[in-house]
Amino acid sequence: MRHLYLHVPFCPTLCPYCDFHVVRRSAGAVEAFLARLEEEAAALVASHHGPLATLYLGGGTPSYLRDRELARLFAALPWSLESDAEVTLEANPGTLSPARLEHLRALGVNRLSLGVQSFQDPVLARLGRAHGAAGALEAVEEALAAGFRVSLDLILGLPEQNARADLETAAALGVGHVSAYTLQIEPGTPFALAGLEPDPDREAEAFALARTVLGDAGLERYEVSNYARPGEEAQHNLAYWRMAAWGGLGPAASAHFYTPEGPGVTERRTNPPLPRWAAGEPPAREAIGPREHVKESLMMGLRLREGVDLAVLAARSGLADLEQTLAPAVERLAADGLLERTPARLRPTEAGLDRLHAAVLPLWEALEAAYPPDGVS
Repeated sequence: MRHLYLHVPFCPTLCPYCDFHVVRRSAGAVEAFLARLEEEAAALVASHHGPLATLYLGGGTPSYLRDRELARLFAALPWSLESDAEVTLEANPGTLSPARLEHLRALGVNRLSLGVQSFQDPVLARLGRAHGAAGALEAVEEALAAGFRVSLDLILGLPEQNARADLETAAALGVGHVSAYTLQIEPGTPFALAGLEPDPDREAEAFALARTVLGDAGLERYEVSNYARPGEEAQHNLAYWRMAAWGGLGPAASAHFYTPEGPGVTERRTNPPLPRWAAGEPPAREAIGPREHVKESLMMGLRLREGVDLAVLAARSGLADLEQTLAPAVERLAADGLLERTPARLRPTEAGLDRLHAAVLPLWEALEAAYPPDGVS
């Protein structure tokens, strides 16, 4: 295990589009969270020692914790770090200041993922964000001045949004990484209950703008929604997309381990929500067999410009004839301009990144026709 995710569920605001596991602070809640985290980390390090190549603190809003709480959180993590480890903390602009940034640097954080979403006040108000455009700009500038690698999150295709202006502002700031998503209306969120629906045409136009504006600024599209300057790719997220093993700490966190002696190729572990997690309830465990592992690997790996190595995937899954099984579908998808086959890898084209579902579904259908269901759970 060279990668670790830690979920901090506390957030100063509950945005109307968010369906992550988030809660407001309450008396004793953070203290109970930290006490349980110390127990969980001690148990995990006993079986998975590291050292870690990446550590990612997500949420929620990890930067919402107070200085002493953050110090205790990092002290609870007994893993050593590789010399060039990426240590990322998700932050909202309103939770940062020069003093806070100095504290984060002292704790070992070297990369910030900033939930900016937009640089336009009307759009931010519609999204329920606690910060304004001026605060977002100030936070980015202060984080860069403090020496952090900075990634910006932007939501594109929103009503009343000037997507070009947001993209140009992000590019001009000099950050190394931009995640440019479209708004997902998740069931049960206030946006869904209000009947808000995305506009596919507006979203497609915004995605095309992102490729042009960010590409012209030197940020290369290396994943469906992620752009980076060379060497600034998100290493922790790459571990997910490459189907590496990773550990998960905190309420609702997930983990992914290879299990050569188990009933499946991999095992997914998912922690329960905060109250049950804090009470010590163990994670749910799901064994993933060969066919489902290949399906997941194709969906995740073909999100990346680099694509997947089918020979490695065949070895991992034990499906020795995998390449031959997929060959007819790959040939058709290549003729349609969605995939390209090199001697070593299967990669999406630009059109394939834009139409990921169309590029992956025929491969899944070929797998389901050739191999029986895994029969593990």
